Parts: sequence; C-alpha cells; structure tokens
Amino acid sequence: MRLRVLGVLSLFALFIVVAVSASILASVSRELTQELQINRVAALNRFAQVADDATSSGDTVPLQRDMDRYSALYGEGIVVRTPQATLTSGGLSASRTDVGDALAQARLGLSNTSLDAVQPFGRSSQVIARSFGTANQVLGETALEVDLGAAQQKLRERWLLVVLGAAAGAGLLVAGAERLTAWVLRPVHRLTDAVAAFEESGRATPLREEGPPELQRLSRAFSTMAEHVSESMEAQRQLIADASHQLRNPIGALRLRTDLLALALETPAQKDAAAGMTRELEHVEEILDGLLRLASAEHRVQEGLAPGGAGSSLGERAGVLDAWTVLADAAGRVAPLAEGASARIEIADPPAQPLRFRGNRSDLTDIVGELLENAIKHGAPEGAARSTGANVRAGVSLRGGTVVIEIADDGPGLTPEERASSTTRFWRSPRTAGTRGTGLGLSIVEQLAGANGGRLVLAAAEPHGLVARVEFPEFPGVREGAPEEGTPDPVHEEAAPDTAHGSVQGSAHGTAHDAGLPHDGADGTRGGEGHHA
Repeated sequence: MRLRVLGVLSLFALFIVVAVSASILASVSRELTQELQINRVAALNRFAQVADDATSSGDTVPLQRDMDRYSALYGEGIVVRTPQATLTSGGLSASRTDVGDALAQARLGLSNTSLDAVQPFGRSSQVIARSFGTANQVLGETALEVDLGAAQQKLRERWLLVVLGAAAGAGLLVAGAERLTAWVLRPVHRLTDAVAAFEESGRATPLREEGPPELQRLSRAFSTMAEHVSESMEAQRQLIADASHQLRNPIGALRLRTDLLALALETPAQKDAAAGMTRELEHVEEILDGLLRLASAEHRVQEGLAPGGAGSSLGERAGVLDAWTVLADAAGRVAPLAEGASARIEIADPPAQPLRFRGNRSDLTDIVGELLENAIKHGAPEGAARSTGANVRAGVSLRGGTVVIEIADDGPGLTPEERASSTTRFWRSPRTAGTRGTGLGLSIVEQLAGANGGRLVLAAAEPHGLVARVEFPEFPGVREGAPEEGTPDPVHEEAAPDTAHGSVQGSAHGTAHDAGLPHDGADGTRGGEGHHA
C-alpha cells in the first residue's frame, strides 16, 4: 500500500514539475524571441530609413558603409534593393530562396518582421524584411538575416538551469510525498499489526495516536473496542470457570442425596431409576470438569500469546520431556479402559535417540491420554462385532525439526467437513451420538497443545480411520548427549519417572511391538480438524 500511495503522489508531483517547467521554458523562449525581435526590427527600420534617404539623394555610399559596419559588428547579412542598385553585406545574397521570398513580400507592401519562437536546437537564422518609400509607392526593400545562435545558446543555458531546478524540485516533492505517505500510513500499519495481534492473542495493544486526525480517532476507537472485547472474552472465560466450579458442590450434594435415596429404595424399577440419575449426575460432573480444564487451557494460551508472555503458560511442571516416555505413560494409564473395551494399543518401538521437546508433563499426559481414549471409544471398524474393539497404533517421530506424537485407528473416521467442526465445543459426530462423551475432549486437546507451543493436526487414515498428531518444536541441542528426562531445563523441570516399555506390554490387549504407523499421505489439517469427541 505504501508503494501504491507513494507512486501516485510521485506521479502527481512529477506532473506538476513538468507542467511548471514547460511553462517556464516557453516563457523564456518568448522572452528571448521578443528581445531579439525588438532589436533587429529597430535595425531593419533604421536601414530602411537610410535607404530611403539614399534613394532620394542618389548617394548609396553612406548606406553601404553602415551596412558593412553592422555586418562586421553583429555577423548578420543585409540586402537593400533600391531603384538604382542592390546592395549587400555580410555575404547575404538576394538570390537565396528565403531572402528572395522575403523581398518579394516586401515589394508587395507586406512587412515580414516577426520572428518565430527561438528553439534551443534547429535553424540558426531567420530573415525579416520590410519596404520603404511613400504611402502610395514602394521605392525599395530591405532584408536582414537575424543570427539566432547567441539567443539559442542563452536559451540552452536557461533550459539547463530550469531542468536542474526541476530535478531538484521533483526530488524535494518526492521526498515530501514519501514523508507524507509515511505519516499517513504509519498509523494504518500499526492498526493492521494491532488487529493481527488481537486476532491471535485476544489481547488489546494500546495504539499510539499519530497521523491525520481521522486516523487518530480510528486508533482511539480501535483501542477502546479491543479493550472492551478483551474484557468481555476474559469475563466469559471466568464465568465458565466460576460457574463450573460453583456447580460442583451442589452437584456433589445432589449425588450424595441420590446415593442415600438409593439405599432406601426396594423395587428393581426404583433402583434402576436411581442408577440412571447417578449416571446423569456423573455426566454433568464430566462436563463441568471438561469446562474447567478448557477454561484453564484457554487462559494459559492467551497468557502465552500476550506480549512478553512467551513461555509463561507452561506452568510449574514445565521441562524437557521425552516424547516416547509421555506416550508410554499415557498408554499405561488408559490400559484398563482399553481392556474393558477389548481394544488393542500397539506402540512403536522408541526411536534410536530420544526425541525431546519442552512442555508441561501434566498437560502432555492429558493430551495423549485424551487422544488414546478417543481412539479407543470410536476407533472400532464399522460393522465389527460388539466384542471387537478398536485397533489403536501410536508412535513418535521427528519431521523437519518437529517432534510428532501420532495416534491412528481403523474406525470410520470423519469427513473433511466433520473434521473442520470437531474441535468446536460440545460437537459430536452423528455416528457416535450414542457413545458416552461430553464433546469437549478435542477442544481441550487443541487448547492444551497451543498452551505448550504445539498444535493438533488430524487427517484421514488409509484406507479408513483417523490419524491424530500433536506436533511440538524439538528442544534445541538435546539429541546428542541429551540429559535424562529428570534433568531440569534452564527454566525448571519437575521430573517424573520414565514409564518403561514393559509397563505397556503388561496391560491386557496392550501388547507392544514395532508396529509402525501408517502414513495416510493426506495433508493434515491444523487443530480445527478433529476426531470423535
């Protein structure tokens, strides 16, 4: 935008400079032409008067002497034709075409004493002529060759001065246009950057008021609006967190009363009704827990994106983590759920060198555990027998400086449109509406990944199913001679014991072997394309 505005202003400035310069040059040419014409017409009139006197007296010697003296002084030729003779000086001949034409016009009583405008380059002389005699009779003609060389040289010098002045003026105008453009566009660029920062972090950045008054008012209006929106977003998050926290106590009390009531019930129908109430209360508690975790993750993401907030969102358990250890730990925690669902978790062997990244251990355990649970619940092939569970494959890898934890299943997967909506709060696939869940899992995963500097990427698996990846930047300088996971990083680290590979092998339906993960070949979609919730 700056170049476009500066280009328009520069063209306008150059147009003004060219127009003014052309006007000045034309004026200079007219001035020199008029000055030269006045001088030469006066000389021509004097020679016409002397020729008229010579014709009356019959003595042309004085006339010839004046003509020779003038030609010697100014270098211009003269032709005087009288009834007795034709006199010449300065080498000018009456036989020359332009001289003959001028004398012929003068013989008809038509004076030709006007000079064409002097040009810096072109013909170097012009001929002017007039007649002399009485009012009723033309006695003779006088022609004068006007030398334009001196006038042309002077005109070229003035043109050079004008061109230099025009160049200097154009430079000043372009420099002024550049300053004006910067003055006008600087607040626009600041506003654009502030909008981008607000879109990314949700936090208002105060704008310095500068530039034209209209843009100053716009900056003030944006700052006020952004501050109100930021406060509103923070108030919404706080409301969700407070409401979820405050509802836990009455929900807990209601569940206790339901349990006490169930003890007093006698008929099977009454006990089934009490059990149904308990299940619904447990579902409400799950939703409240999910909302609290989601609000906490969103708050930490915003803190991390805020100016000067880099790294502040990782919490007290921030440290350098080993990707395979995090995966194995999470797999061990969900092993009972996998066994109950007849699911099989296959974890690829650890890489030759540890793949490490910086993050919060609790968050990463929750992220991987949520994705594993999601695959266990919804990863069973379509049409499979009820006793056949999901086949979940997991592993870690390094791709272009990015540590990837990947979890895949052979389930029905999701369409691109469904993946685009999967991280929306409370969204659930129509095919899994009958499965217990809150619809908050992938929303929490996406926010927790963002709070730890990573991202959630989900794509279709081949031939069917879904691949969930969480990607984090590799921690620099830890691949060769890396410290053990318990070694604190420059910030701090609360180490947890590594979960051995065998801990996963020991779980039912969780036998680990080098399974390798399928590469679907489809481009993953950044968090916002998800799995079942």
